Parts: sequence; C-alpha cells; structure tokens
Amino acid sequence: MAGSGSEEAPDRSGAADAADTARVRIGLSCPSCGSAHVAQVLGDNGGVSYVCTSCGHSWS
Repeated sequence: MAGSGSEEAPDRSGAADAADTARVRIGLSCPSCGSAHVAQVLGDNGGVSYVCTSCGHSWS
C-alpha cells in the first residue's frame, strides 16, 4: 500500500559487494585505479597481459 510507511528502500550495496567478490575470486585489481574490472588478454608473442576496463591501464 503506497504511503503506509511499511515499504523498505531497495538494497543498493550489491554493486560494491559484487566488485569485492570479483576481486577476491580472481585476486586481481588494477594497480592504477584499484578497480576489479580487469580483462586478461594474450599478447603477440603468446604472453599474458591485463587491461583495466575501467581506466584503460595495461600491464603484464
């Protein structure tokens, strides 16, 4: 019922929890910005590098 005061605000902590869980699961975060949004990419010589999809920083 609208206006009854019994409605609860939606939980918005899920996004932060998901990022923390991803960081723990893969143990990887961007050394530049700290984001857990990291992609693993293969280099030309078969080596592995990483790219932060948040800030664009790359490292190997």
